[in-house]
Amino acid sequence: NRMERKEKPLSELCPGESGTVSAIDTDIGMLRRFMDIGCIVGASIKKLGTGPFGDPCAYLICGAVIAIRGKDAVNIKVTA
Repeated sequence: NRMERKEKPLSELCPGESGTVSAIDTDIGMLRRFMDIGCIVGASIKKLGTGPFGDPCAYLICGAVIAIRGKDAVNIKVTA
């Protein structure tokens, strides 16, 4: 059986889980910041872990570890 891929917010990835960015729904300023770190539609992204108080979370994007706040991660949709 082939697993069906489903779209969900980046914030819902579990540590160690990977996905592909399918949409980013945010203001132009934050969109530009995401683009600067390589977080664009089609990019692979992996959740590495969660901060000590649950926020921010660490993600591997384009070979770099990036911290993204939960309130921003909900605006990034991934297919996992």
